[in-house]
Amino acid sequence: MLLTTGQAAEELGCAITTYRRLINTGVLPGLSRRGVRVMTPLWVVQALRERIPAPVNRLDADLLGVLRVDAARQVEETDRKWAGYAAGLGPEDLLKGLRGWWRCDAASVAAGGVLPVTVSGYVVAVLTGLDRWEKGEGGRHAFPDAVLTGYVTDLATPRKHLTSPRETDRDIADLLLGTRLPSQSSGAVAYVSTHSSSAN
Repeated sequence: MLLTTGQAAEELGCAITTYRRLINTGVLPGLSRRGVRVMTPLWVVQALRERIPAPVNRLDADLLGVLRVDAARQVEETDRKWAGYAAGLGPEDLLKGLRGWWRCDAASVAAGGVLPVTVSGYVVAVLTGLDRWEKGEGGRHAFPDAVLTGYVTDLATPRKHLTSPRETDRDIADLLLGTRLPSQSSGAVAYVSTHSSSAN
């Protein structure tokens, strides 16, 4: 059975624009197109609906930064060609696409030790190597030593790629990738407590 974008969004209890963001990242398998309509297999939507909450209470931090990104788009910058997330990008382009200048409390992000990257509330990548940061204009910060610890290319299964040379970081990525981690923020970086009732 195939669902329209609107039906899939309704099943997941999210806005159509939120679900379209997932479609545009390429992390959903089995999509088909009927004219301008994108159809999603029911089993994919069910897999997303049943995805467990991120077990952030198992991390050694009280507060965790969460980087909320959109589907990758091409940019004309000297150090990267893409900004955002796409399953089809290789690890090098993906890391460059996720590193940027963000308005955030850099010390809090660094203290968390790990930065989950979410699209529409699902963890699609994990960054570590956040100890050092640079300060820019307008309260923006960059983490030049950030490491892509892992990422997913299929959110329904999920299919994980663990890329860090450090085993402890790979374990953290394996723990978080593909889980649900909703967050609220007016900017790219949100913060979640690892001791909240939703942290299972």
